[in-house]
Amino acid sequence: MAQRPLEPGTRTDLSSGMTYAGYLRLDKVLSAQEPRSTPVHHDEMLFIIQHQTSELWFKLMIHELRAAMDLVARDHLEATFKILARVKHIQAQLTSQWSVLATLTPSEYTQFRHVLGNASGFQSPQYRLVEFLLGNKDPAMLRMHQTEAVWHEQLEAALNAPSLYDEFLRYLARHGHALPASVLERDITRAHPADPAIIAVLRAIYRHPDSHWDEYEMCEKLLDVDEQFALWRFRHLKVVSRIIGMKRGTGGTSGAPFLRQMIDHVFFPELWDVRTEL
Repeated sequence: MAQRPLEPGTRTDLSSGMTYAGYLRLDKVLSAQEPRSTPVHHDEMLFIIQHQTSELWFKLMIHELRAAMDLVARDHLEATFKILARVKHIQAQLTSQWSVLATLTPSEYTQFRHVLGNASGFQSPQYRLVEFLLGNKDPAMLRMHQTEAVWHEQLEAALNAPSLYDEFLRYLARHGHALPASVLERDITRAHPADPAIIAVLRAIYRHPDSHWDEYEMCEKLLDVDEQFALWRFRHLKVVSRIIGMKRGTGGTSGAPFLRQMIDHVFFPELWDVRTEL
């Protein structure tokens, strides 16, 4: 068997200074998996880790989306391209990991599903925050988090602040694109409705990309994020259907039918509609 000898200078005394485990706080991260089934079912660990890693990716998405929104608000559009490319790859990781959960069979899941009680991924405050930052806002959703003061505050702030798309539309207006006041002064606590005036502006950008390169590139980066979100939703639906069929969700939703309602949802409708007119 081949062995790799330690190179001279490799640190082996980890009694002082920063260590890998210490920097990453692995003591906290790796002690956060607490199966509740009795006796502990082997596959509950998979279920917990699947959802905990999703929350870590959501945390990074929120971090990146907030940075992108700040840059757009300060007219630094080009700097957002790398950030949104990173967001797209984060989304790809989230979509890919559904394949791991799909190895959980219905007979295995039913043996520990009861320990979830009313807990459901639909209750994830970070998922809701991602949706708010991207513009799918619904004030009624705040009720679900009214007992979680920290999350309620963050979600309420996001509800009342411009979304990423709102910031981009304001950028377009500041840079000479003819967007009416009805677009720029709309109620930002609601989901963005498709508007023909926005389609007209985007049509001009797509027809003359050399004259509006940054705007053109931003449109494509936003579409990447929107498309990846749709793929994630579809994969979610198929995995849920595979594991629980048409059973109701633990959080009280109809389960797969509820998820199916969002398959065709888009965050940036005009970016899709304009393609028909080009």
